[in-house]
Amino acid sequence: MMRLKNHEQLFLRLSRSTFRSRFHLQTKDFEYINQKGLETIRQHAYDFINKRLAPKTIINDGKQTPMRGHPVFIAQHATATCCRKCLYKWHSIPMGTDLNQEQVEYIVDIIMEWIQREERRYKN
Repeated sequence: MMRLKNHEQLFLRLSRSTFRSRFHLQTKDFEYINQKGLETIRQHAYDFINKRLAPKTIINDGKQTPMRGHPVFIAQHATATCCRKCLYKWHSIPMGTDLNQEQVEYIVDIIMEWIQREERRYKN
């Protein structure tokens, strides 16, 4: 079951950022999403967040999320969910503590909402 929440204020702020607003999915990303399905992409997002962002200490924080190679990576940069510093700055999620399940859910929801917004933009 896909959960889609309204995060209009966040997306408005992100759209005003020159850096964040330059990220967009490409044709190959949409092909991958269509091939795998949104539920699989959501599971990939959970996996990436749990491995790369959830631990309280990340040795390479700020460099753990590639800039390309998977739609979730692109979405993470677009939504400022790419590292703990950005999570703190944009989402007020504190650094230095393990992410709890509610925080992980929030991050994945933001990523998936951005991907779905990109799909709508791409189709228009």
